[in-house]
Amino acid sequence: MKKILTFTILTAFLAMGCESKKEEAVVEQPIELIDEHNARNSLDYLGTYKGTLPCADCEGIETEIVLNEDETYEIKTKYLGKDSQVFSDLGSYTWKEDGNTLEFENTDSEITYYFVSENRLIALDQEGNRITGDLAQFYELNKQ
Repeated sequence: MKKILTFTILTAFLAMGCESKKEEAVVEQPIELIDEHNARNSLDYLGTYKGTLPCADCEGIETEIVLNEDETYEIKTKYLGKDSQVFSDLGSYTWKEDGNTLEFENTDSEITYYFVSENRLIALDQEGNRITGDLAQFYELNKQ
């Protein structure tokens, strides 16, 4: 009987010793992922864009913009319903800090802004903000 009692006690101690220690749950801080993708580094934006922009005193402004690899551009505009003259403007463009907006500076130091989207340029207002309202959809030029 003494052997059985000793055996039982020994088995109980062994069972307690073999119990695996519960590991404390490791709390990891979430990793903050910063999306560094923007139009400048993610889109094929170089090329020719065409469309007709709204006009206050004509039928529309037929517009063509060519973006070159050397960060120069050419804009050709024709005021529909006025005359057939095509105006051409050359200049350089720079990227705003967000990497999604182009700033065009022409030879007269006038600045215009365009938001770069997948196969589209979207004309922005004079402060570089999106144009809203009923005509907003007409401020887009499509890549050719």
